Amino acid sequence: MKKTIFIITLTFLTGCGSGSSSSQDEENKIFDSTVAPYASDSWYKPDTNTSWQWQLQGDINTSYSVEVYDIDLFDSNITLIQSLKNDGKKVICYFSAGSYENWRDDEADFPSNVLGGNMDGWAGEKWLDISNEALAPIMKARLDLAVQKGCDGVEPDNMDGYSNDTGFSLSTNDQLAYNKFIANEARKRGLSVGLKNDLDQIAELEPYYDFSVNEQCHEYNECDQMQLFIDANKPVFNAEYSQEYVDNNNSERDIMCNDANNENFQTLVLPLDLDDSFRYSCN
Repeated sequence: MKKTIFIITLTFLTGCGSGSSSSQDEENKIFDSTVAPYASDSWYKPDTNTSWQWQLQGDINTSYSVEVYDIDLFDSNITLIQSLKNDGKKVICYFSAGSYENWRDDEADFPSNVLGGNMDGWAGEKWLDISNEALAPIMKARLDLAVQKGCDGVEPDNMDGYSNDTGFSLSTNDQLAYNKFIANEARKRGLSVGLKNDLDQIAELEPYYDFSVNEQCHEYNECDQMQLFIDANKPVFNAEYSQEYVDNNNSERDIMCNDANNENFQTLVLPLDLDDSFRYSCN
């Protein structure tokens, strides 16, 4: 009888200890797909009619009469950012949140176990294990840098690793948790934040993001998936690279731009290198 009582008591205690630990682990998670959107009125919120320019390489052409400039976080100095703001423009600062780039100032901060497969077509760039919370302090530091430089918002790139061949087994939930973490941390710092591509998760993520940055939705017939941003009075900043839109043969660019304007998208035809070698605006 005593032996039976001992076994039951031991099992009960072990079970309680295990449950408490699991609950605590859940509470301590940094990347949490169930977290609510950070809410405040302390950051810039563009509307659907906001015009933009996107240039990530070369000397920034500051002459465009637009409301928003989207430029590289690391390559843009405080003087440039302040000059744009003095001209009445908002500045969105680009960085990659889903990939490692071996030319960035903080490349040594990434532990080797978060580095995955190479990104096709981009030398020196690797996918990141966005389920690994070792990325949290690195990304927080990048957001802090955006604040220090005076950026009004950020464009975190490569936010759809779960749907790519990264070298990791990333789930839909992993991506949602990471994308929500990035958005909330940006907003906590007073930064507007844009969702880059990741079309399949827009319904879940739209409340966490203030605008969408999209590439080639017209070329691939995917633009309807971003209607949720327009319905919420948030802009869709769209870039198209197809040569038929560059050449404007058979008025393909005119047809595409007409569709973009009907959708209320802010669409630009740009070079893939985003170096301002040419620019056509539909608006």
